[in-house]
Amino acid sequence: MADIIQLLPDHVANQIAAGEVVQRPASVVKELLENAIDAGATHIKLILKDAGKTLIQVIDNGKGMSVTDARLSFERHATSKIKSADDLFQLNTKGFRGEALASIAAIAHVELKTKQEQDEVGTCIVIEGSEVQSQDVVVTPKGTSLSVKNLFFNIPARRNFLKSNPVETRHIIDEFHRVALAHPSIGFVMYHNGSEVFNLPVSNYRQRIVNIFGAKTNEKLVPVEEDTEVLKISGFVGKPEFAKKTRGEQFFFVNDRFIKSAYLNHAIGSAFDGLLKDGAHASYFLNLTVNPQTIDINIHPTKTEIKFDDEHTLYAILRSAVKHSLGQFNIAPVLDFERDANLDTPYSYQQKGTPSVTVDSNFNPFAEEKTVSNTSSTVSSSNTSFKKTPAANWENLYVGLESKGNNIQQDFSEVHFESEQQNASIFEDKKIEQKQSTYQFHNKYVVSTIKSGLLLIDQNRAHQRVLYEDFLKHITVKEGMSQQLLFPLELHFSPQEIEIIKQLQSDLEHTGFVFQKIEKEHVEITGVPVMVPESEVSIILEQLISDVENEVPDSNFSATDLLAKSMAKSLAIKTGQSLTAVEQEHLVNSLFACKAPSVSPTNRTTFVTMTVDELDKKFV
Repeated sequence: MADIIQLLPDHVANQIAAGEVVQRPASVVKELLENAIDAGATHIKLILKDAGKTLIQVIDNGKGMSVTDARLSFERHATSKIKSADDLFQLNTKGFRGEALASIAAIAHVELKTKQEQDEVGTCIVIEGSEVQSQDVVVTPKGTSLSVKNLFFNIPARRNFLKSNPVETRHIIDEFHRVALAHPSIGFVMYHNGSEVFNLPVSNYRQRIVNIFGAKTNEKLVPVEEDTEVLKISGFVGKPEFAKKTRGEQFFFVNDRFIKSAYLNHAIGSAFDGLLKDGAHASYFLNLTVNPQTIDINIHPTKTEIKFDDEHTLYAILRSAVKHSLGQFNIAPVLDFERDANLDTPYSYQQKGTPSVTVDSNFNPFAEEKTVSNTSSTVSSSNTSFKKTPAANWENLYVGLESKGNNIQQDFSEVHFESEQQNASIFEDKKIEQKQSTYQFHNKYVVSTIKSGLLLIDQNRAHQRVLYEDFLKHITVKEGMSQQLLFPLELHFSPQEIEIIKQLQSDLEHTGFVFQKIEKEHVEITGVPVMVPESEVSIILEQLISDVENEVPDSNFSATDLLAKSMAKSLAIKTGQSLTAVEQEHLVNSLFACKAPSVSPTNRTTFVTMTVDELDKKFV
């Protein structure tokens, strides 16, 4: 039998490696930015065209490469960062595998220009699909310029899997944020299709956060500092009142490398326990410095996951440090036994003693009582007031009542009062008129009877369906009703969130929103849809931005469909909300007036039926 195992050609092996290293344009951006940082650059420029599909160019002023190094950098497993296996546990650099440039060159057109400071001229290398096309001498400034063009040009299937340009751009911006936040001492500039997106000067960590996420972020930050033998923590956490329903502003950096860790994220959540609303997530920008020998960063192709030697200790220190900062800056309640108890007393009562009550011992409530005179014992229909005269004894009030009982009863018969019997009859009539046909169960389900049995409706999903079709109709017909606000509503967002709002502005206006102005970091709204309360506007827009950032548009028919779903999800009746009988009836009627009442906008069941036969079987 012939041999069937053979060595793969280099270009095939590189394409397979590229499948792990290069998943999308954002992966290329990450690798090139990290290489520029390792080269000692103090200023890095990122240039994009068509969300990186056409061009990704990174220009730095680092130390550059020699002619030999420039050629070797595109070989597999060629790196200047490590020399032995032991170096993997003493890493202080970014790229160390030597696969990035080889993988990128296997699936794109790459042009490298580089020059060291002591050289007079630099080197230019052009590679297409792992094949070197040319290597020439070129005049170029100190540093390196690497251009990646036509990504996945030789793998059409991989290119077809890429998302739309806005989605790919957001992934690139996420990677750009992670690198820029970890290195505030380096200046970064980003251009996309000729327009400047970010211009981040050299600054401290707080200024870098503000420059990326907007000036309004400055007032939201609480500093966190802790230095132990095991772990050093520095950075900021967001105040609880500014917590969002999304996880967009959560950053862990270990030795200046961005990581994802559900375990450490839980430590932050534990420190904020009792301070956040349901469904809200705290923001944090934390730098963790540990001994490189206690971590392994070589367990994931993208190096975003790290294995720690002692995670439990890190968890305890991180949780304690964040909790201490929240208490120190009066964000969280602190138990202090040395506190003066008088501080708990309102200032207006500080100089006041205990209130005293005085009683008049000579007061007699019956001293001024008046008795009923003989002439006033008769009550006429025109005047029912009694004339009272002073009585020596209160018992005289009842003198003569027995003899005049019939007369008084006769006179009082002319005054009409509602009797108990009449009240009962009115109550019974009212009960019949408001006969309830629906019932709410556990403030979650609406139960209604039908001819064949019972109908159980999920109130949240049902209301989502009703609102979804309503919003969809308004957007399509472009006749959304708007209510004007007495005062303009000003909301603050980060620059990238503003860009998303601009993309959806026309559709939002068709639902009833009226934007007075949309600027770099805030928007002014003068009108909202009729059914949207003013207090819910910021929640709706945050939810909408979150849906767009999480690639929801690619799973829907259009941005219009996304908008309708997002607004319906934000405004729908929540589980646990009590409904009146009228509201329950209206919800049931509105649901079955929809075109697709059986499913929610996210294709989840809105109601179930239980027939009489099924109920009978339960009692067998």
